[in-house]
Amino acid sequence: MQIGTLAKHLGTTVHTIRFYERHGFLPAADRGENGYRRYTDADLSRLRLLIGLRSLDLPLDQAATIANLCADGRCDEVSFELRAAIQKKRAEVRRRVEEMGYLENRLAHLSGQLESGAAPRPLISPGKEDAHAGV
Repeated sequence: MQIGTLAKHLGTTVHTIRFYERHGFLPAADRGENGYRRYTDADLSRLRLLIGLRSLDLPLDQAATIANLCADGRCDEVSFELRAAIQKKRAEVRRRVEEMGYLENRLAHLSGQLESGAAPRPLISPGKEDAHAGV
């Protein structure tokens, strides 16, 4: 199949597929006599996994390594690495959720001050910001 068809099957862009190929995250496609890239069902499967791993916010190089090993029939070799990557990403997500909760509380407090007609207090108070600033 040609690159446009592949992109449609995957819900991505031709530009993204070319980027992956240009930077070595996807093996170079065979080319037909007309010079157009020709992709196989194996390429489709490899890219589907790569895009799926990227949608989980895994780093591109790690997602490509996992997708390429699986495409070569060696998925069992990546299970430890994938589990570790998932645990790391989950910890990062939990941290970000906590930060968003803190931000929501601060915004709700400021909104309440403004709605009550009170002069807003300084937005930065001693505490959590100092920890983030390394103070």
